[in-house]
Amino acid sequence: MPQSLSKIIVHIIFSTKDRRPFLEDKNIRNEMYAYMASIFKRLADPAIIIGGAEDHVHILWIWPRNKDGSKIIGEVKRCSSIWIKGKGGALDKFHWQNGYGAFSIGESQIGTVKKYINHQEEHHKRVSF
Repeated sequence: MPQSLSKIIVHIIFSTKDRRPFLEDKNIRNEMYAYMASIFKRLADPAIIIGGAEDHVHILWIWPRNKDGSKIIGEVKRCSSIWIKGKGGALDKFHWQNGYGAFSIGESQIGTVKKYINHQEEHHKRVSF
């Protein structure tokens, strides 16, 4: 085969430092997701969906074959942290946790994972860490 092909779909999860609820405000949370989406689009392939709750984020993304995904995720975390600190107030103490979780999924699971990400608020009303 003269070319390399891959389609690695990953569900990425990371939280705020100490799981502090910095993203309680839904407007700020949605702005954060949109900002993160713009970073993915600039650096690599767009995220399929970004969502979460007040203290963590879920991202569904196709990991590019020819790019260092861990560097991209690190840059998304770095840039989004700088951006939200610029909002001022209590957000100037914002930090993401070190590291992240990345779990591969099959293409047939995309719909299920998208639904799970879209319903994080309801999920965490029932399930707590």
